[in-house]
Amino acid sequence: MDQTLAAEPLPQPSATRAAVLHRLDALAAPVRGRLRAAGACAVLAGWLLVAQAALIALAVQRVLVEGHAPATLWPALAALAGIGLARALLGWASRELADGAATRIRTRLRGTLPRRLFAAGVPWLRRQRSGSLSELTGTHTDALEGYFAGYVPARAEVLAVPPLMLAAAFSVDFVVGLVLLLTMPLIPFFMMLVGWGAEAASRRQLRALARMGGHFADRLRGLGLIRLYGRGTAELEGIREAAEGLRTRTLKVLRLAFLSSAVLEFFASVSVAVIALYLGLTYLDMIDLRGAPLTLGTGLFCLLLAPEFYAPMRRLAAHYHDRAGALAALEEIESALGTKAFAPAPSPLRGEGADAAAADAESRVPSRSRHGRQAGRESRDDQAGNGERLAASPAATLLRDGDRSAPAVILRGVALRHAGSDCDAIAGFDLEIAPGESVALTGPSGCGKSTLLEALAGWLPPAAGTVRVEPAARIGYAPQRPFLFHGSIADNLRLAKPDATDAELQAAAEAAQVMRFAARLPDGLDTMIGERGFGLSGGEARRVALARVYLRDAGLLLLDEPTAFLDPETEAALLDALHEHARGRTLVFATHSGAAPRIADRVLPMTTAAEPPR
Repeated sequence: MDQTLAAEPLPQPSATRAAVLHRLDALAAPVRGRLRAAGACAVLAGWLLVAQAALIALAVQRVLVEGHAPATLWPALAALAGIGLARALLGWASRELADGAATRIRTRLRGTLPRRLFAAGVPWLRRQRSGSLSELTGTHTDALEGYFAGYVPARAEVLAVPPLMLAAAFSVDFVVGLVLLLTMPLIPFFMMLVGWGAEAASRRQLRALARMGGHFADRLRGLGLIRLYGRGTAELEGIREAAEGLRTRTLKVLRLAFLSSAVLEFFASVSVAVIALYLGLTYLDMIDLRGAPLTLGTGLFCLLLAPEFYAPMRRLAAHYHDRAGALAALEEIESALGTKAFAPAPSPLRGEGADAAAADAESRVPSRSRHGRQAGRESRDDQAGNGERLAASPAATLLRDGDRSAPAVILRGVALRHAGSDCDAIAGFDLEIAPGESVALTGPSGCGKSTLLEALAGWLPPAAGTVRVEPAARIGYAPQRPFLFHGSIADNLRLAKPDATDAELQAAAEAAQVMRFAARLPDGLDTMIGERGFGLSGGEARRVALARVYLRDAGLLLLDEPTAFLDPETEAALLDALHEHARGRTLVFATHSGAAPRIADRVLPMTTAAEPPR
């Protein structure tokens, strides 16, 4: 896998809220300018509101108190209309800039997360629930939108607009300014208290959503088995309970979000009521805290300013639960992926991760020893004694661009252990395979044949020892349970070579004996199949995977039970084609078949981990 994937920065897990918030803001680095412009537009619109309130108060004062003719107010009214238009345009620009920035952040994150999942490696991916992982790029990523599109511009507005309004209030009436100043700290304080609960509730809701996604996806995959064993009603009840739990947690999040808005509205309403009461009592000469007469224009300006003073904080409160949800979503993403998702796990086999397990990874990767040193040897011609190769066959027509080479494979003291296991599947294993050699792995089930192939493919890092493969070797791996995607057979073959011609597809399919069953299908290679090869038998799916390996034209072929589930005639034809295709390539395959070892230069009987082969 490309080294640049591991180099791209992505937030690392941390326990502190400040660190998570810092990493959340760091995601906006590519669109920092757009977010700042959105905040600036919101701030300018707020500042213009002070001028707008002043013009309204001035017009009322001149007409109702000073007796000026309405015709003298045209300049003020024109300025008022211009300010209103400017505020509308600034609000629109702020919204567009913020929405565009949030969309770019989500798109970039959705592109980064799959690459991090691939870089985590096949062993890690196998322990995860695909339904839960899919939620990371779906609901969890969408949870970041409200933070960047709403909370960030509102935060800039709160920092810049209320101080100017406060200064304007103090300039006309110190009592109104004092009321605004004393009530302003209460709102952020209660928002913070409510926000802590909202963040925890959002985290629980996202976890429940991820669990439900994984649960539902697993049940869909096993729907046939569930019906076979009559567990449909029980599973429906389980899904119903999971959905009810998700509904409950979602309502808790909404309740807290509404509570934060209600707290803010309460304090804002009380503050405006106190200011209105003060102005009314002053006009009635019941109190005199100013020491000077209060004009109608001044009182109106204060009344217009008071609710707008709290408007930025109301908007911030409306998006405060978005902040809590974004923090919870980012922490859940980091928790789900862990540190393994941000850099490939160190492997004695290679410095770069293998391709996705689902696509029968075939990649060009350099090998390294356990301590990271490059190892390998130059390719050599086919060894003497390999026997006569077959003449023309479908495999001989496959593209051979000279880019592949037959690598040597060297294992020294290798121990292999599956994740979560307490013992080694293979221990103290030594093996040397010459370039161009064909090796058949035989032995009873559970002796470690598939495990060894996974290690050679880079899917299972050794627990001890070293695995060395020729540098720049291109590897083709067809496991026992190959993954076939929903689509046509041809689409699945083109995963190995997207630009393959129809003739190349036909040749690969012929060599792998795919055409033996595809020719009977209504649309041949264009026949649609379901996810995981639904519609094909186990042997047919393996033949499609083998054709995919042929099409890749790899130098090192790793095949796990390539002839399983085949009748003798089809098996013989497949082995003949494989024998031809293996010319100039290194071939390692596991088999239980008595016929398959005939195409191998060497047969290696596998034993238990306690009895390594000599």
